[in-house]
Amino acid sequence: MINKKIAIVTGTRAEYGLLKPIIQKIQDDKELQLCLIVTGTHLSKKYGFTFHEIELDGFSINYKVNMNLENNTPYGISCAMGQEIVELAEIFDKEKIDMVILLGDRYEIETAGIAALISSIPIAHLHGGELTEGLIDDAIRHSLTKMSMLHFTSTPEYRKRVIQMGENPKRVFYVGALGTENIRNSTLYSIDELCGKFGECFRKPYFMITYHPVTLEPGSAQKQFNNLLTSLSSFKDYTCIFTYANADSEGTIINQMTEKYVNNNDNAFAFVSMGKNGYLSALKHCKAVIGNSSSGLIEAPSFHIPTVNIGNRQTGRITGNTVLSCGNSSEDIVKTISTALSPEFNRLCRSSQNIYDKEGTSETIVKEIKKFLSQDISTAKKFYDIDFKLENQK
Repeated sequence: MINKKIAIVTGTRAEYGLLKPIIQKIQDDKELQLCLIVTGTHLSKKYGFTFHEIELDGFSINYKVNMNLENNTPYGISCAMGQEIVELAEIFDKEKIDMVILLGDRYEIETAGIAALISSIPIAHLHGGELTEGLIDDAIRHSLTKMSMLHFTSTPEYRKRVIQMGENPKRVFYVGALGTENIRNSTLYSIDELCGKFGECFRKPYFMITYHPVTLEPGSAQKQFNNLLTSLSSFKDYTCIFTYANADSEGTIINQMTEKYVNNNDNAFAFVSMGKNGYLSALKHCKAVIGNSSSGLIEAPSFHIPTVNIGNRQTGRITGNTVLSCGNSSEDIVKTISTALSPEFNRLCRSSQNIYDKEGTSETIVKEIKKFLSQDISTAKKFYDIDFKLENQK
């Protein structure tokens, strides 16, 4: 019997929603002790103080690591990361952590990875091997892969890519996406329940819209998002439901534009946070997902609904048949939304399967972590070389 302490770091509402089944399984496991560390936008009033959702789910937060996210310029984000790493270093020095679980590719998670690496704590990384070529997140995700000892990927192709980066295949597991498991295991709201909790705006046909900054295209957020807002005027029969942009550079610009649009349009509404169940329920009943969020590519296909994926933010990520990608111009967006709403495309969506779906995702992750921790552990890693030939090699 092992007795190990597992730290999980969460910095955003979306990532917490994915991690929830892992947190629950570790909390319920008699051989594991949970150390839950909350940081990032969870602790920001501007982003809805979403740490309350974690507490309402019955989890005790062991540590709250504050970051100053009021200034989301590159300088402000770098300062916030510095503040976070100091506090995490103190926690890791105080607690005897046996493993840290990190999901994804955001800067607050990168900081947690650095602190764990310096503290010689093994890292288990979720959703490695993916590509988002329009974001700094791409480099962050790959660097977290190199810091980590265990890897849990959402598709076989991503598993192959992690191995290509020099990781031992015996420690790289294809498990599917936690988001799709959450959908299968959740009791989602009916339209009546959704309206009862969030308002009558969900009663008529509606779009779910989430647009985040494209961080490798600085200065582009205002123009690109304005093109999206302009395109919506071609679809006056649909209500527009916005969720807020994240705390990346230029995210505040998008949120301010959203608020102005909502104030000037009777058929537009915005939510800082709906909680996991609320958001997934809203996806279930919508007519199309529009924007550039990963949820449109990973979770939305489970509901057999169309996704209009705009611009370069998700370029490189594997997409299924329910996803239509387009450029940033209003003309491209209008044309693609029209295709998404067509009877032909909706028939295709209804018959499509989610390529990110795999049974037993969270159970497999916890099982492999326990197996790893039951062995003698060294944080030293060897680079795993694959056998290949470089093109044009002489």
